[in-house]
Amino acid sequence: MKNKIILLSFTVLSVLSCKKKDERPAQGPKVVATVAVENRNVTGYSTFPASIEGRVNNDVRAKMQGYITQVLVDEGQYVTKGQPLFKLETNSLSQSANAAKAGVGAAQSNVAASDANVKAAQSAVSVAQVEVNKLRPLVEKNIISSVQLQTAEANLARAQAQVAQAVASKQQASAGVAQAQANFKGAQENVNYSIIRAPISGVIGKINFRNGSLVGPGDPMPISTVSDTSELYAYFSMNEKQYLDFLKNSVGSNVPEKLKNLPAVELLLANGDVYKEKGYVKAVTGQIDPATGSIQFRVSFPNPDKLLSNGNSGTIRIPVAYDNALVLPESATYEQQGLVYIYKVKQDTAKSNVINIIDRVNNMVIIKDGAEKGEIVVAEGVGTLKSGTPVKPQPKKFDDIINAIKPIF
Repeated sequence: MKNKIILLSFTVLSVLSCKKKDERPAQGPKVVATVAVENRNVTGYSTFPASIEGRVNNDVRAKMQGYITQVLVDEGQYVTKGQPLFKLETNSLSQSANAAKAGVGAAQSNVAASDANVKAAQSAVSVAQVEVNKLRPLVEKNIISSVQLQTAEANLARAQAQVAQAVASKQQASAGVAQAQANFKGAQENVNYSIIRAPISGVIGKINFRNGSLVGPGDPMPISTVSDTSELYAYFSMNEKQYLDFLKNSVGSNVPEKLKNLPAVELLLANGDVYKEKGYVKAVTGQIDPATGSIQFRVSFPNPDKLLSNGNSGTIRIPVAYDNALVLPESATYEQQGLVYIYKVKQDTAKSNVINIIDRVNNMVIIKDGAEKGEIVVAEGVGTLKSGTPVKPQPKKFDDIINAIKPIF
């Protein structure tokens, strides 16, 4: 009897359960937002991290060893070529220069004395020559003896020898002046080297040594650097595959022509802003770096407002134009096992379909194949669907869909 009661209870519950199932309302088709596949002209970007340097960066170094006594500029200051930046101790140098200058004066005095001796000797020659000229006719006429003429000729020869000796002394004194002037010039240059000047016009960088520091030409670290930032170079790298694709797809018969035909590029700054000046790819290194497997490009940017400085970083954006490309909102796609799918709506049914994507730009996917212009696809909520799900299309504007997509980060 107990078993019969239990069996009867199960039977009643089963009947009631079936009755409740039969009373559930049938579910209708799922309402989904849809858009049509469109053709658009789209500009995408190839992006590369970049480091920024001044057009010219020169180290500031001492040409002689000495202690810094004055720092005449501050970091970040704009300086012109030849402007004094630092001064070194010059006491001993000034003494040497003064001594060398005095040596020049003494040598010049010797030249003046030698010159006077030359003139005196030349005057003596003239007198002796006159005497010889006067006596020679008298000897020839036997008016006087030849002894007097011989004595006069000997005096003339002695005077001529004195002239030669005085001229040699003057030449030696002149050489002494040249040597003294060279010594003075060297000493004066050392004094001039004690003033360290800007090698180029530009912005002074970090000052590594200040008052009291001993500096010299052999220091491994420069005193500072000066960067010409009127134009800046942004350096970025491509890996070998990217470089080969660049060579294959760029217009031109050689690398210089391909670089010339590249469009102007943009620089995305570290804060996310786009730098207002456009840049141009000007050069590429001649070979792949075996250590990194990459090749380096150089982009030139004008810097009229001095907004950029040596050491900045950013991202180079090279525009890629897609003319009349097939596009869909990114929200219309989903990935599974490495493939990209969309849901096409046909006869109020969502059917999954594989597509091949060329690029993703501005919340859109650029389609290579797998869809055609005008086809209706599910634009949102594709993760909640399965192929074959009945749907009720609710058309939306293409731009409303892509503008509503917000970045995750």
